[in-house]
Amino acid sequence: MWKSIGELSCDDYVKAGLTLEEARGFDKVVRDVISRGKETDPRDQWKALVDECVLKPWHPHPLHQLLYNSVYSNWDSSIHGPPLYWFPSPSLSKFTNLGKLMETHGSRLLGASYKNPLESFELFRRFSVEHPDVYWSVILDELSLVFHTPPRCILDKSTWLPEAVLNITECCLMPSNHLKKYDDSVAVVWRNEGFDDSPVNQMTLKELRERVMLVANAIGGSFAKGDTIAIDMPMTVDAVIIYLAIILAGCIVVSIADSFAAKEIATRLKISKAKGIFTQDYILRGGRRFPLYSRVVEAAPSKVIVLPASGTELRVQLREQDISWQDFLSNVKSHLSGQNYYQPVDSVINILFSSGTTGEPKAIPWTQLAPIRSACDGWAHLDIQVGSTYCWPTNLGWVMGPTIISSCFLTGATLALYHGSPLGRGFGKFVQDAGVTVLGTVPSLVKTWRRINCMEGLNWTKIKYFATTGEASNVDDVLWLSSKAYYKPVIECCGGTELASSYIIGSPLQPQAFGAFSTPSMTTRIIIFNENGVPYPDDQPCIGEVGLFPQHLGATDRLLNADHEEVYFKGMPMYKETRLRRHGDIVKRTVGGYFNVQGRADDTMNLGGIKTSSIEIERVCDQADECISETAAVSLTPPNGGPELLVIFAVLKEGFKKQSDEELKMKFSRTIQKDLNPLFKVSFVKIMPEFPRTASNKLLRRVLRDEMKQELLSLRSRI
Repeated sequence: MWKSIGELSCDDYVKAGLTLEEARGFDKVVRDVISRGKETDPRDQWKALVDECVLKPWHPHPLHQLLYNSVYSNWDSSIHGPPLYWFPSPSLSKFTNLGKLMETHGSRLLGASYKNPLESFELFRRFSVEHPDVYWSVILDELSLVFHTPPRCILDKSTWLPEAVLNITECCLMPSNHLKKYDDSVAVVWRNEGFDDSPVNQMTLKELRERVMLVANAIGGSFAKGDTIAIDMPMTVDAVIIYLAIILAGCIVVSIADSFAAKEIATRLKISKAKGIFTQDYILRGGRRFPLYSRVVEAAPSKVIVLPASGTELRVQLREQDISWQDFLSNVKSHLSGQNYYQPVDSVINILFSSGTTGEPKAIPWTQLAPIRSACDGWAHLDIQVGSTYCWPTNLGWVMGPTIISSCFLTGATLALYHGSPLGRGFGKFVQDAGVTVLGTVPSLVKTWRRINCMEGLNWTKIKYFATTGEASNVDDVLWLSSKAYYKPVIECCGGTELASSYIIGSPLQPQAFGAFSTPSMTTRIIIFNENGVPYPDDQPCIGEVGLFPQHLGATDRLLNADHEEVYFKGMPMYKETRLRRHGDIVKRTVGGYFNVQGRADDTMNLGGIKTSSIEIERVCDQADECISETAAVSLTPPNGGPELLVIFAVLKEGFKKQSDEELKMKFSRTIQKDLNPLFKVSFVKIMPEFPRTASNKLLRRVLRDEMKQELLSLRSRI
């Protein structure tokens, strides 16, 4: 139980990490700020403390915890909604991307109802839902788009930008006077791990374009237009160049995460029918060297182009059919022409993968509409623009890899890349030295930074926005993160590869609450419905499965290896004569209209930002030891919030040596990390005599999940 803000004393501040002298001064400042405003609403009190910069980034985190929780000590979220920590400025809001657009077009589009960006945001967002063709006609002018053949219109029934022809890589690389994106603008900044005191490397837009064209010409000489070509390597400058070059050459990128085991790589190469793959000899991370080429070769690709992880010399022996990066570039014999690489806007340019519930990953094709959607969402919700330096440690195998590329290069922002592990101080120093203004994360990464205290003493005050995605945020972790930049907003994002965007997100034009989403994304309409498929009213607090209106620019209309209609629409309720699109999340709408994701409607789970399925985990765990009869995998959200925890239930065979929970936990972890994904971690194992099942013998994972939830709550209450 926290004291109220008025009850705090110097002793409390000393316990939170200040010296007695510091505590006295701090206590005086807090009392002055609170009394000066004479505010009784906790939101106003917190806003006053933040506006006066009472809490500093270098103050101990327990002090930040103390003040925030004391301000909101008597707050009742069931009446007032979630406690707010960030409030947009009425004056500065007019200089955000969306604010400027609303000031220019608001009166014309909304008439006398338009007031200003803050008061009219929700009205404008609803307008974008009801009139997406009008919204997109205005927004597309804000991006660096060059159409070889302009679209006949914005939307024709269910077809977006019909008859439009372009190459999205060309759009990324060409200068734009309208955006003030010039040839000498800095397009990419980067630093290699271990060179923390070296200057940050830079590449201009012209240099990037020339490099991409060189690689695209090499690709054009070795592959045919329309070929699928994979990338399995860390997200380095070279990886970004290769990604753009494959698309510029009229080919299709197959995105594969560099953490996958050989069997997972092989599955993705087979599904996509990849004609070749770019990779590295090794991955350099955390001062260690991890084999990558050997893992790729084990997946038996037809042809591999291999880059050195450092320097110019490879440290591996290549197969006869494979080729080094240097030799590949030296074989440039042709030059691309526009007729080779211009394509209809609905042409596939990228194949990404998202695990379904059958064990086989869904192959999700991105058309040229997908990067347009991604860039527009970054423009509207993260305020990405010329002058922004955008960093998000990720990989081309995950949706944020391609997303950050289009978000930067279609808006004129600078892409910031760290060649190494983001887990340590070296990454944080790069963020500081590169002048990052928008920093994307995942909650598990933030939790690690906070736990090891590796960012102490760094200056992150140039950051204007944080962003986070992939899993549920822990409130205390994002409090820590926001405090590192004087409480800048942490924009929560929840979407999917198949949407090329978020469907619920935060906004720089709305107050923000830790761990909550403040709005559906622009043009997106969501419906929350109960177990009978009956929708809740839009203004009613509720919990239920979410459905999306299918008219969503950038969303998939096909899958390579599954029935798109069955995966996303079959069994979904109708709303106003429209079949809703499935996303699978259980969403809570709070008082005040904020959103929290409560988990998955099916047995898909989200581990460290990676979606997988119970069946996929169980398939691997069943083979972990000969004593295993069967396993059941579920994920749980901890009682105090945070990333989902993986729990394995096991039934043992009779006649085998009895294993302890801890012994099985180690075996399951080793097997999952070896055969599925090295990033997955087993949190709990429970041995059971048998599993609960339905009359038709279907496994009741829901019952197992609820049982473990009660055990965790009981354990927590005893501590």
